Amino acid sequence: MLLYTHPASFEHDTGPGHPERPDRIRAILAALDAASIPGLVRREAPEADLEAIRRAHPEPYPSRIRAAIPWSGHAHLDPDTVVSHGSWKAALTAAGGAVAAVDAVLAGEDRRAFCCLRPPGHHAEPARAMGFCLFDNVAIAALRARHAHGIERIAIVDFDVHHGNGTQAIFWNDPNTLFVSTHQWPLYPGTGRETETGVANNVLNLPLPPGTDGVAYRTAVEAKVLPRLEAFAPELLLISAGFDAHVRDPLANFELVEEDFAWITARLVAIAERHGRGRIVSVLEGGYDLEGLSKSALAHVRVLAGA
Repeated sequence: MLLYTHPASFEHDTGPGHPERPDRIRAILAALDAASIPGLVRREAPEADLEAIRRAHPEPYPSRIRAAIPWSGHAHLDPDTVVSHGSWKAALTAAGGAVAAVDAVLAGEDRRAFCCLRPPGHHAEPARAMGFCLFDNVAIAALRARHAHGIERIAIVDFDVHHGNGTQAIFWNDPNTLFVSTHQWPLYPGTGRETETGVANNVLNLPLPPGTDGVAYRTAVEAKVLPRLEAFAPELLLISAGFDAHVRDPLANFELVEEDFAWITARLVAIAERHGRGRIVSVLEGGYDLEGLSKSALAHVRVLAGA
């Protein structure tokens, strides 16, 4: 299994006290290093080229983001989304790692990959940065799979506790991409109602109440998410892997534990095996308690790697 990361993730400085901080990557990498997962191959993420980014974020948006990057200090793109001088390279490598992972998996170099990079992406809309996100990394990767590799049926499963409004917006009118999101409701960003279904019933939102635990979560996923994915039969499965549904997370009110993330990962692996030659690319999204994040990400990667 492939692991994509880059030192630029540490140079995206969001300022003191910001929950989306470089220590998130350090905690995950430390957990993965300590676990010594057999067959895990670490690669440095390349920078995405602007052509790949523009498929999800047409101009002038990428140029506006570049122009907003300060030479020193911090700049706010919205009240939550902070950038520093290192943010541009971090954003390019976060998107580039997802693109490289798709290229490698579809070239048969490995069947699965995890992208441990920041900033996250699933809140970034086609022309708007928000929710800690600059570019929608998983959407950029999906569009790479379609345009460069001819993959038709792509499923994106987002189990971050917050709804992936950016990914939904990018694929709303794309009947060949199934976007599935499980998330707390009500919660930021305020989207993700069950009635939001896309142009061709290609969006499945599963909003769940605060206090949802592993039993309730698994029951809901088995009833609604897994049958939809089976029926769609994706050639490629992408995961927006947010771990802020963990009971320890300070930004939400789900009560999942690391075994629940292992469980859903195993179900997604089984679907990918049946329909997509086992091919999965997982991209890090949220998760803001370092212990909950690192343990959950480790559980996720263990299952992806078959360890």
